[in-house]
Amino acid sequence: MNILVDTGILLRVVIRADPLHSQAREAVRSLRARGDKLIALTQNASEFWNVCTRPSSAKGGYGLSIQDTAKKLRLIERLVEFKPDSLAAFQEWKRLVVAHSITGIQVHDARIASAMNAYGISHILTFNGNDFKRFSGITVVDPKSQPHKHRLQPKLKSDNQWRLYHRSGPMRRSRRLPFG
Repeated sequence: MNILVDTGILLRVVIRADPLHSQAREAVRSLRARGDKLIALTQNASEFWNVCTRPSSAKGGYGLSIQDTAKKLRLIERLVEFKPDSLAAFQEWKRLVVAHSITGIQVHDARIASAMNAYGISHILTFNGNDFKRFSGITVVDPKSQPHKHRLQPKLKSDNQWRLYHRSGPMRRSRRLPFG
């Protein structure tokens, strides 16, 4: 199944100091292990860049350098497929903001919902499920509801085998992604 990954998840997957890092990471791991295709929008990339490069003294900013932000965005690009803006999504956005009388900052959520409709994506992984309740046809996937410990561990007969497995096993990779 295609699942759109909201910006808040993308940020928390790569920002280890964030209190919700573990939940975001485990949710992404679980969905990938189950075979779901993770999707993001170019809007998510813009929002990601905005929050990462915003000064840490500003509300919600991480204060990262351009280089660090670019590195984290490349990591995200390895995780999800980015979909571009489309005319169909724009037309759907205009319909949604009028139909739901949307104003202010909530227009961004309407833009995500409209792109989901245009691309035929029905599920969104987000910590902000209430932001999408007004839109029919969109199912919120709560990161807290995803099962943890999805990896199958090998059956090892002794503690010594267990230690050897973890020292040299799949967790020891030179270019390991933070989630798997």
